[in-house]
Amino acid sequence: MTAAQELERQDALARELTERVEALLPNIRARADQARALRRVPDETIAELQQAGFFLALQPEAYSGYQLDPQHFFKLQAAIASACMSTAWASGIIAVHAFQLALMDPRAQQEVWGDDINTRVSSSYAPLGKVEVVEGGFLLSGRWGWSSGCDHCTWVLLGAIVPEEGYRTFLLPRSDYTIHDTWNSMGLQGTGSNDIEVDNVFVPEYRTHKQMDGFTGNNPGVDEGSPSLYRLPWAQTFIRVVSTPAIGAARDALQLYRELVLSKASGDVTKLAGDTSVAERMAAAENSLDEMECVLYRNFDAMMASLRAGDPIAIEDRARYRYQASLVIEKSMDVVDSLFSSAGGSSVFAGSEIQQRFLDIHTARAHVANNPTGFARNLGGVLLGADNQDLFI
Repeated sequence: MTAAQELERQDALARELTERVEALLPNIRARADQARALRRVPDETIAELQQAGFFLALQPEAYSGYQLDPQHFFKLQAAIASACMSTAWASGIIAVHAFQLALMDPRAQQEVWGDDINTRVSSSYAPLGKVEVVEGGFLLSGRWGWSSGCDHCTWVLLGAIVPEEGYRTFLLPRSDYTIHDTWNSMGLQGTGSNDIEVDNVFVPEYRTHKQMDGFTGNNPGVDEGSPSLYRLPWAQTFIRVVSTPAIGAARDALQLYRELVLSKASGDVTKLAGDTSVAERMAAAENSLDEMECVLYRNFDAMMASLRAGDPIAIEDRARYRYQASLVIEKSMDVVDSLFSSAGGSSVFAGSEIQQRFLDIHTARAHVANNPTGFARNLGGVLLGADNQDLFI
Protein backbone atom coordinates (compact mmCIF):
# COMPACT_ATOMS: atom_id res chain seq x y z
CA MET A 1 0.00 0.00 0.00
CA THR A 2 1.39 3.41 -0.99
CA ALA A 3 1.54 6.31 1.43
CA ALA A 4 -1.30 8.01 -0.44
CA GLN A 5 -3.45 4.88 -0.29
CA GLU A 6 -2.75 4.53 3.42
CA LEU A 7 -3.87 8.10 4.08
CA GLU A 8 -7.03 7.49 2.04
CA ARG A 9 -7.71 4.36 4.11
CA GLN A 10 -7.16 6.34 7.31
CA ASP A 11 -9.52 9.13 6.29
CA ALA A 12 -12.28 6.75 5.24
CA LEU A 13 -12.10 4.70 8.43
CA ALA A 14 -11.87 7.82 10.58
CA ARG A 15 -15.00 9.27 8.98
CA GLU A 16 -16.95 6.06 9.61
CA LEU A 17 -15.77 5.80 13.20
CA THR A 18 -16.46 9.49 13.85
CA GLU A 19 -20.04 9.12 12.61
CA ARG A 20 -20.64 6.15 14.88
CA VAL A 21 -19.09 7.78 17.96
CA GLU A 22 -20.84 11.11 17.42
CA ALA A 23 -24.16 9.26 17.23
CA LEU A 24 -23.49 8.05 20.80
CA LEU A 25 -22.87 11.49 22.30
CA PRO A 26 -26.51 12.17 23.33
CA ASN A 27 -26.58 8.86 25.21
CA ILE A 28 -23.22 9.55 26.84
CA ARG A 29 -24.38 12.99 27.97
CA ALA A 30 -27.65 11.57 29.26
CA ARG A 31 -25.73 9.02 31.36
CA ALA A 32 -23.26 11.52 32.83
CA ASP A 33 -25.16 11.71 36.13
CA GLN A 34 -25.34 7.93 36.24
CA ALA A 35 -21.58 7.70 35.71
CA ARG A 36 -20.95 10.02 38.64
CA ALA A 37 -23.36 8.09 40.86
CA LEU A 38 -21.80 4.74 39.93
CA ARG A 39 -18.29 6.24 40.14
CA ARG A 40 -17.47 4.47 36.88
CA VAL A 41 -18.58 4.54 33.26
CA PRO A 42 -21.95 2.78 32.85
CA ASP A 43 -21.82 -0.67 31.28
CA GLU A 44 -24.20 0.49 28.54
CA THR A 45 -21.78 3.18 27.46
CA ILE A 46 -18.82 0.79 27.35
CA ALA A 47 -20.90 -1.63 25.27
CA GLU A 48 -21.91 1.12 22.84
CA LEU A 49 -18.34 2.38 22.46
CA GLN A 50 -17.19 -1.18 21.82
CA GLN A 51 -19.92 -1.70 19.23
CA ALA A 52 -18.92 1.57 17.55
CA GLY A 53 -15.30 0.42 17.36
CA PHE A 54 -13.76 3.11 19.55
CA PHE A 55 -11.55 0.69 21.50
CA LEU A 56 -10.15 -0.67 18.22
CA ALA A 57 -8.95 2.71 16.94
CA LEU A 58 -5.25 2.13 17.74
CA GLN A 59 -5.31 -1.67 17.66
CA PRO A 60 -3.31 -3.47 14.94
CA GLU A 61 -5.09 -4.66 11.82
CA ALA A 62 -3.68 -8.12 12.61
CA TYR A 63 -6.16 -8.19 15.52
CA SER A 64 -9.05 -6.58 13.60
CA GLY A 65 -8.13 -3.05 14.72
CA TYR A 66 -8.40 0.15 12.69
CA GLN A 67 -4.72 1.07 13.19
CA LEU A 68 -5.53 4.78 12.90
CA ASP A 69 -3.08 7.62 13.29
CA PRO A 70 -3.35 9.13 16.78
CA GLN A 71 -4.76 12.47 15.61
CA HIS A 72 -7.93 10.66 14.48
CA PHE A 73 -8.20 8.91 17.83
CA PHE A 74 -7.78 12.11 19.83
CA LYS A 75 -10.47 13.90 17.86
CA LEU A 76 -12.82 11.11 18.94
CA GLN A 77 -11.72 11.33 22.56
CA ALA A 78 -12.25 15.11 22.64
CA ALA A 79 -15.71 14.66 21.16
CA ILE A 80 -16.64 12.14 23.86
CA ALA A 81 -15.33 14.55 26.51
CA SER A 82 -17.70 17.22 25.28
CA ALA A 83 -20.50 14.94 26.48
CA CYS A 84 -18.82 13.49 29.59
CA MET A 85 -15.18 14.02 30.53
CA SER A 86 -15.18 10.99 32.85
CA THR A 87 -16.23 8.73 29.98
CA ALA A 88 -13.60 10.20 27.66
CA TRP A 89 -10.88 9.88 30.30
CA ALA A 90 -11.55 6.25 31.23
CA SER A 91 -12.43 4.94 27.76
CA GLY A 92 -9.54 6.82 26.16
CA ILE A 93 -7.02 5.39 28.59
CA ILE A 94 -8.39 1.90 28.01
CA ALA A 95 -8.23 2.37 24.24
CA VAL A 96 -4.67 3.73 24.19
CA HIS A 97 -3.36 0.54 25.79
CA ALA A 98 -3.92 -1.23 22.48
CA PHE A 99 -1.05 0.88 21.17
CA GLN A 100 1.34 -0.16 23.93
CA LEU A 101 0.32 -3.80 23.66
CA ALA A 102 1.15 -3.67 19.94
CA LEU A 103 4.72 -2.78 20.93
CA MET A 104 5.09 -5.76 23.25
CA ASP A 105 6.16 -9.32 22.57
CA PRO A 106 3.75 -11.03 20.12
CA ARG A 107 3.09 -13.71 22.74
CA ALA A 108 1.64 -11.08 25.07
CA GLN A 109 -0.55 -9.76 22.26
CA GLN A 110 -1.81 -13.25 21.52
CA GLU A 111 -2.65 -13.89 25.17
CA VAL A 112 -4.76 -10.73 25.37
CA TRP A 113 -6.40 -10.66 21.94
CA GLY A 114 -6.10 -14.23 20.70
CA ASP A 115 -9.53 -15.34 21.90
CA ASP A 116 -11.26 -11.96 21.94
CA ILE A 117 -10.20 -8.86 20.01
CA ASN A 118 -12.36 -6.77 22.34
CA THR A 119 -10.36 -7.64 25.48
CA ARG A 120 -9.76 -4.42 27.45
CA VAL A 121 -6.73 -3.39 29.52
CA SER A 122 -6.43 -0.78 32.29
CA SER A 123 -3.23 0.59 33.84
CA SER A 124 -1.40 2.36 36.61
CA TYR A 125 2.10 3.39 35.59
CA ALA A 126 3.48 4.88 38.81
CA PRO A 127 6.60 2.86 39.74
CA LEU A 128 5.11 1.57 42.98
CA GLY A 129 5.71 -2.15 42.62
CA LYS A 130 8.32 -4.31 44.29
CA VAL A 131 10.13 -6.53 41.79
CA GLU A 132 12.22 -9.66 42.31
CA VAL A 133 14.05 -11.12 39.32
CA VAL A 134 13.49 -14.88 38.99
CA GLU A 135 14.04 -17.47 36.28
CA GLY A 136 11.93 -16.66 33.24
CA GLY A 137 10.55 -13.41 34.58
CA PHE A 138 9.71 -11.53 37.75
CA LEU A 139 7.78 -11.66 41.00
CA LEU A 140 5.68 -8.52 41.39
CA SER A 141 3.96 -7.08 44.48
CA GLY A 142 2.45 -3.73 45.37
CA ARG A 143 -0.53 -1.44 45.30
CA TRP A 144 -1.25 1.15 42.64
CA GLY A 145 -3.87 3.92 42.42
CA TRP A 146 -5.72 5.68 39.60
CA SER A 147 -6.40 2.61 37.42
CA SER A 148 -9.11 4.29 35.37
CA GLY A 149 -11.80 2.02 33.94
CA CYS A 150 -10.36 -1.04 35.65
CA ASP A 151 -13.79 -2.52 36.40
CA HIS A 152 -14.37 -2.83 32.66
CA CYS A 153 -11.06 -4.61 32.00
CA THR A 154 -9.66 -8.10 32.37
CA TRP A 155 -5.96 -7.20 32.15
CA VAL A 156 -3.84 -4.44 33.68
CA LEU A 157 -0.49 -2.74 32.94
CA LEU A 158 1.47 -1.81 36.07
CA GLY A 159 4.70 0.13 36.54
CA ALA A 160 7.70 -0.88 38.63
CA ILE A 161 11.48 -0.56 38.82
CA VAL A 162 13.54 -3.66 38.09
CA PRO A 163 16.61 -3.70 40.35
CA GLU A 164 19.83 -2.68 38.58
CA GLU A 165 17.94 -2.14 35.32
CA GLY A 166 15.20 0.47 35.42
CA TYR A 167 11.51 0.98 34.71
CA ARG A 168 9.27 -1.62 33.10
CA THR A 169 5.55 -2.06 32.60
CA PHE A 170 4.11 -5.41 33.71
CA LEU A 171 1.05 -6.99 32.07
CA LEU A 172 -1.17 -9.11 34.34
CA PRO A 173 -4.48 -10.96 33.85
CA ARG A 174 -7.48 -10.29 36.10
CA SER A 175 -6.84 -13.46 38.11
CA ASP A 176 -3.52 -12.01 39.33
CA TYR A 177 -4.75 -8.80 40.96
CA THR A 178 -7.38 -7.38 43.28
CA ILE A 179 -9.38 -4.18 42.66
CA HIS A 180 -10.06 -2.00 45.69
CA ASP A 181 -13.00 0.39 45.47
CA THR A 182 -11.37 3.67 46.52
CA TRP A 183 -12.48 6.23 43.92
CA ASN A 184 -14.29 9.06 45.72
CA SER A 185 -13.19 12.27 44.06
CA MET A 186 -14.28 15.88 43.60
CA GLY A 187 -14.22 15.59 39.81
CA LEU A 188 -13.91 12.90 37.15
CA GLN A 189 -16.15 10.94 39.48
CA GLY A 190 -17.22 8.52 36.75
CA THR A 191 -13.76 7.25 35.79
CA GLY A 192 -13.69 4.37 38.27
CA SER A 193 -10.00 5.03 38.93
CA ASN A 194 -9.67 2.46 41.69
CA ASP A 195 -6.64 0.81 43.30
CA ILE A 196 -4.96 -2.36 42.05
CA GLU A 197 -3.16 -4.73 44.45
CA VAL A 198 -0.79 -7.55 43.52
CA ASP A 199 0.69 -10.04 45.98
CA ASN A 200 3.87 -11.81 44.86
CA VAL A 201 2.65 -12.78 41.38
CA PHE A 202 4.90 -14.25 38.68
CA VAL A 203 5.04 -12.21 35.45
CA PRO A 204 6.91 -13.81 32.53
CA GLU A 205 9.57 -11.73 30.80
CA TYR A 206 7.56 -11.54 27.57
CA ARG A 207 4.68 -9.84 29.40
CA THR A 208 6.78 -6.81 30.28
CA HIS A 209 7.73 -3.66 28.37
CA LYS A 210 11.00 -1.84 29.03
CA GLN A 211 10.79 1.94 29.25
CA MET A 212 14.08 2.14 27.32
CA ASP A 213 12.57 0.13 24.45
CA GLY A 214 9.67 2.57 24.29
CA PHE A 215 12.15 5.46 24.24
CA THR A 216 14.55 4.08 21.62
CA GLY A 217 11.90 2.38 19.48
CA ASN A 218 13.45 -1.08 19.86
CA ASN A 219 10.15 -2.67 20.84
CA PRO A 220 9.83 -6.49 20.66
CA GLY A 221 6.50 -6.29 18.84
CA VAL A 222 7.80 -4.06 16.04
CA ASP A 223 9.90 -5.20 13.08
CA GLU A 224 10.80 -3.92 9.62
CA GLY A 225 7.36 -4.75 8.26
CA SER A 226 5.39 -3.07 11.05
CA PRO A 227 3.17 -0.07 10.28
CA SER A 228 4.61 3.41 10.81
CA LEU A 229 2.11 3.97 13.62
CA TYR A 230 3.97 1.61 15.94
CA ARG A 231 7.27 3.41 15.36
CA LEU A 232 5.82 6.38 17.19
CA PRO A 233 7.25 6.74 20.72
CA TRP A 234 4.78 5.19 23.16
CA ALA A 235 4.94 8.18 25.48
CA GLN A 236 3.69 10.57 22.83
CA THR A 237 0.35 8.79 22.69
CA PHE A 238 -0.13 8.23 26.41
CA ILE A 239 0.68 11.78 27.56
CA ARG A 240 -2.04 13.09 25.28
CA VAL A 241 -4.73 10.68 26.47
CA VAL A 242 -4.74 12.30 29.95
CA SER A 243 -4.88 15.88 28.67
CA THR A 244 -7.02 15.81 25.53
CA PRO A 245 -10.30 15.19 27.43
CA ALA A 246 -9.90 18.64 28.98
CA ILE A 247 -10.05 20.22 25.52
CA GLY A 248 -13.42 18.62 24.83
CA ALA A 249 -14.74 19.47 28.29
CA ALA A 250 -13.54 23.09 28.07
CA ARG A 251 -15.12 23.46 24.64
CA ASP A 252 -18.41 22.21 26.06
CA ALA A 253 -18.02 24.66 28.97
CA LEU A 254 -17.80 27.46 26.41
CA GLN A 255 -21.01 26.28 24.76
CA LEU A 256 -22.75 26.02 28.15
CA TYR A 257 -21.57 29.53 29.02
CA ARG A 258 -22.88 30.86 25.74
CA GLU A 259 -26.27 29.31 26.42
CA LEU A 260 -26.31 30.75 29.95
CA VAL A 261 -25.58 34.31 28.88
CA LEU A 262 -28.00 34.14 25.98
CA SER A 263 -30.76 32.92 28.26
CA LYS A 264 -30.13 35.90 30.54
CA ALA A 265 -30.51 38.17 27.56
CA SER A 266 -33.84 36.51 26.72
CA GLY A 267 -32.61 35.94 23.20
CA ASP A 268 -31.76 39.61 22.66
CA VAL A 269 -27.99 39.66 22.17
CA THR A 270 -27.99 43.47 22.05
CA LYS A 271 -28.49 43.41 25.83
CA LEU A 272 -25.00 41.94 26.09
CA ALA A 273 -23.35 44.60 23.93
CA GLY A 274 -22.52 46.77 26.90
CA ASP A 275 -20.90 43.94 28.83
CA THR A 276 -17.60 43.67 27.00
CA SER A 277 -16.20 41.22 29.55
CA VAL A 278 -18.59 38.50 28.35
CA ALA A 279 -17.52 38.86 24.73
CA GLU A 280 -13.85 39.06 25.71
CA ARG A 281 -14.02 35.94 27.86
CA MET A 282 -15.69 33.99 25.06
CA ALA A 283 -13.20 35.21 22.46
CA ALA A 284 -10.24 34.32 24.68
CA ALA A 285 -11.70 30.89 25.40
CA GLU A 286 -12.33 30.17 21.72
CA ASN A 287 -8.82 31.26 20.80
CA SER A 288 -7.19 29.18 23.53
CA LEU A 289 -9.13 26.09 22.51
CA ASP A 290 -8.21 26.63 18.88
CA GLU A 291 -4.53 26.93 19.81
CA MET A 292 -4.58 23.72 21.85
CA GLU A 293 -6.28 21.77 19.08
CA CYS A 294 -3.92 23.13 16.42
CA VAL A 295 -0.82 22.17 18.42
CA LEU A 296 -2.20 18.69 19.20
CA TYR A 297 -3.01 17.80 15.60
CA ARG A 298 0.03 19.56 14.12
CA ASN A 299 2.36 17.58 16.36
CA PHE A 300 0.92 14.22 15.38
CA ASP A 301 0.73 15.22 11.71
CA ALA A 302 4.44 16.09 11.85
CA MET A 303 5.44 12.93 13.72
CA MET A 304 3.52 10.58 11.44
CA ALA A 305 4.84 12.33 8.30
CA SER A 306 8.40 11.87 9.56
CA LEU A 307 7.86 8.22 10.36
CA ARG A 308 6.26 7.49 6.97
CA ALA A 309 9.25 9.13 5.32
CA GLY A 310 11.54 6.88 7.32
CA ASP A 311 12.94 9.73 9.38
CA PRO A 312 13.42 9.77 13.16
CA ILE A 313 11.65 12.27 15.41
CA ALA A 314 14.24 14.64 16.86
CA ILE A 315 14.73 14.53 20.63
CA GLU A 316 14.19 18.29 20.80
CA ASP A 317 10.80 17.88 19.12
CA ARG A 318 9.86 15.02 21.41
CA ALA A 319 10.74 17.07 24.48
CA ARG A 320 8.74 20.03 23.13
CA TYR A 321 5.70 17.89 22.35
CA ARG A 322 5.85 16.44 25.87
CA TYR A 323 5.91 19.91 27.39
CA GLN A 324 3.08 21.14 25.17
CA ALA A 325 0.91 18.17 26.19
CA SER A 326 1.48 18.98 29.86
CA LEU A 327 0.26 22.56 29.35
CA VAL A 328 -3.19 21.55 28.12
CA ILE A 329 -4.78 21.14 31.54
CA GLU A 330 -3.56 24.48 32.84
CA LYS A 331 -4.72 26.21 29.67
CA SER A 332 -8.08 24.45 29.97
CA MET A 333 -8.27 25.49 33.62
CA ASP A 334 -7.77 29.11 32.53
CA VAL A 335 -10.65 28.73 30.08
CA VAL A 336 -13.10 27.11 32.46
CA ASP A 337 -12.12 29.35 35.41
CA SER A 338 -12.78 32.47 33.40
CA LEU A 339 -16.17 31.19 32.24
CA PHE A 340 -17.24 29.69 35.55
CA SER A 341 -16.38 32.83 37.52
CA SER A 342 -18.91 34.85 35.54
CA ALA A 343 -21.52 32.16 34.83
CA GLY A 344 -23.90 33.42 37.50
CA GLY A 345 -25.45 32.11 40.70
CA SER A 346 -27.02 29.02 39.15
CA SER A 347 -23.56 27.60 38.45
CA VAL A 348 -22.74 27.05 42.13
CA PHE A 349 -25.58 24.62 42.82
CA ALA A 350 -25.12 20.86 42.69
CA GLY A 351 -25.98 19.53 39.25
CA SER A 352 -24.65 22.54 37.36
CA GLU A 353 -23.13 21.31 34.10
CA ILE A 354 -20.57 24.08 33.83
CA GLN A 355 -19.53 23.45 37.44
CA GLN A 356 -18.93 19.80 36.56
CA ARG A 357 -16.58 20.83 33.74
CA PHE A 358 -14.73 23.03 36.27
CA LEU A 359 -14.38 20.13 38.72
CA ASP A 360 -13.36 17.59 36.10
CA ILE A 361 -10.62 19.73 34.57
CA HIS A 362 -9.20 20.71 37.96
CA THR A 363 -9.12 17.06 39.01
CA ALA A 364 -7.20 16.11 35.86
CA ARG A 365 -4.45 18.51 36.92
CA ALA A 366 -3.55 16.05 39.71
CA HIS A 367 -2.18 13.55 37.17
CA VAL A 368 1.61 13.69 37.14
CA ALA A 369 1.70 13.93 33.34
CA ASN A 370 -0.21 17.22 33.58
CA ASN A 371 2.35 19.00 35.76
CA PRO A 372 4.50 21.00 33.31
CA THR A 373 7.33 21.99 35.68
CA GLY A 374 9.73 19.13 35.04
CA PHE A 375 8.97 18.99 31.33
CA ALA A 376 9.66 22.70 30.97
CA ARG A 377 13.04 22.28 32.65
CA ASN A 378 13.91 19.34 30.42
CA LEU A 379 12.95 21.15 27.22
CA GLY A 380 14.81 24.27 28.29
CA GLY A 381 17.89 22.20 29.05
CA VAL A 382 17.75 20.45 25.67
CA LEU A 383 17.40 23.82 23.91
CA LEU A 384 20.53 24.98 25.76
CA GLY A 385 22.50 21.94 24.63
CA ALA A 386 22.14 19.69 27.67
CA ASP A 387 21.30 16.00 27.40
CA ASN A 388 17.66 14.98 27.53
CA GLN A 389 16.69 13.81 31.03
CA ASP A 390 13.27 12.32 30.27
CA LEU A 391 12.87 8.80 28.87
CA PHE A 392 9.09 9.17 28.64
CA ILE A 393 8.95 11.42 25.57
